[in-house]
Amino acid sequence: MKIFYFLIFIGFISACNTPKNEKIYNQDLTLIKDVNVLDVRTGDILKNKFILIGSGEVIDILDEQPESKEIVTVIEASGNYLMPGLAEMHAHIPSPDWGRENYEETLFLYLSNGVTTIRGMLGHPLHLELIEKALKNEILSPRIITSSPSFNGNTVPTPEDAVEKVVAYKEAGYDFLKLHPGIKREVFDTLVKTAKLVDIPYAGHVSIEVGIRHALESGYATVDHVDGFIEGLVPEEKGLDPASNGFFGYNFTNEADTNLISELVEMTNTYGVWVVPTQSLFMRWFSPTDPEQLALEEEMKYMPKRTLESWVNSKKNLISDPEFSAEKWEAYNAIRKSLIYQLNKKGHGLLLGSDAPQVFNVPGFSIQHELKGMLDAGLTPLEAIQIGTLNPAKYLNMEGKLGEVAIGASADFIMLEANPIENMDVLKTPAGVMVRGQWLSRETLDKKLAEIARSSEQ
Repeated sequence: MKIFYFLIFIGFISACNTPKNEKIYNQDLTLIKDVNVLDVRTGDILKNKFILIGSGEVIDILDEQPESKEIVTVIEASGNYLMPGLAEMHAHIPSPDWGRENYEETLFLYLSNGVTTIRGMLGHPLHLELIEKALKNEILSPRIITSSPSFNGNTVPTPEDAVEKVVAYKEAGYDFLKLHPGIKREVFDTLVKTAKLVDIPYAGHVSIEVGIRHALESGYATVDHVDGFIEGLVPEEKGLDPASNGFFGYNFTNEADTNLISELVEMTNTYGVWVVPTQSLFMRWFSPTDPEQLALEEEMKYMPKRTLESWVNSKKNLISDPEFSAEKWEAYNAIRKSLIYQLNKKGHGLLLGSDAPQVFNVPGFSIQHELKGMLDAGLTPLEAIQIGTLNPAKYLNMEGKLGEVAIGASADFIMLEANPIENMDVLKTPAGVMVRGQWLSRETLDKKLAEIARSSEQ
C-alpha cells in the first residue's frame, strides 16, 4: 500500500513540474512551423499553422507553437504552403522483366515531384515485397498499390484460365487485376464473375469484344486512358469494324457522335466506375510534337539513353502512319477533352494518372503534364488537385487517411513557395516533400536527382 501511495505522489510531482501549456505525446515528434495549409476540399488557405507529426501521421494542427519536449525535429516553413501529396493512379514500377534492376531510382523520381502514392498498373511478385518495405520505411518510396500481372488474350485465352489466374492473384495478395486488350467476351464475363466471388477489383483497358458499355455495366474499378469511350460514340448503324479503331479509337474520330457522350458519362455514374485519363500520353506520345524536341527536355536526363532512343523511335513510328495528321489529332483530342470535362462534372469521377514511365512520360515529372492536360480540358486548378488527392483517397477507401492535411491522416505532403491554386507551376519545384513523416528537403531532392542523372548517362 505504501508503494501505491508513493507512485501516486511521484505522478503528482511530475504533473506539477509540467508547464500548463505543454502536452505529453509519448513519442518523438516533428513540427512543421508557420505554414499555410491548403484545404483541398474547399480551396481555402488555413494560415500560419503548426503541424505536429508522429509515427508518420498528423497528430495535431495548431494555431500557435506547442510546447513539448518530444519535438525533436522542427521544419521551418516560413510562410510556405502545404498541400497533401499527389497520387499517380496509373504508374509503372520496374521489375526484373524490364532488364532494369534499380527500381529505387524510379520510386524516387515519383517522390521528387510530390507523388506520395502510386498505383502500379503491371504487377510483379517483386512489387508485393516493395509494398511492405515502403510501409515500413525500409525503402524511400511512395505508398504502393499494385495490380496483378496482365490479363489479356494471350494469358487468359479460355474461361478456365481466367478462373485459375483470378484466384491465384487474389491469394498472392495483389490489390486488383490488370486488364489488357484482347480478352474474349466469354472469358471476360467469367473473369468478372470469379473476381466478384473472391472480392478483387479489376481495372485497365477495355477489350474490343467487351466494349465500353458492357465494361461499365460489369463494374470496372477504373477504366484507364478513357479506353473504349470513343469507340462507344460510334453509332451501330455505321457498321464499322471495331478492330479497325486504331490507337485508342483514333481512326473513329470522324465517325464519333459526341451527342452520345452524356449517355456514357451517366453510365460511369450509375455503375460507380472511376476514369483515369492519362491525357499526357496523348499530348506527348500521340501528338504531332517533334520527338527530337521532346527528347531535349530537361527531365529526360533522368532516363537512360537507350530508353530515350526507344521513345524517339516509337513516337516516329506512331505518327508516321498514313492515317495520322495534325488536324485529325486536334479533332480527336477535342473529343477526349470533352469526355474528360464531362466525366469530371457529371460522371463518377476522375483519378490523376499519366502512365509513367511511358513514351516521354518521366516518372514524377509526367504528373505535371497530366495536371496541365486537366486544365486544358477545362478543370479548375482545385479540381485538378482534387483528382490527385481526395478522389484517390475515396477510391482506395482511405478518406481521412490520405489525400488531405488533417489530424489522423498520413503525413504525405508537398511544401510549396506559393499557393498552387493560384499558380500550378509551383508544383514543379517543391520546397520539400514529406512521405509518411520522412522529410525530403529541396537540397535532398536535388542531390538525389543529380545522382540519378549521372547514372542515366552510363
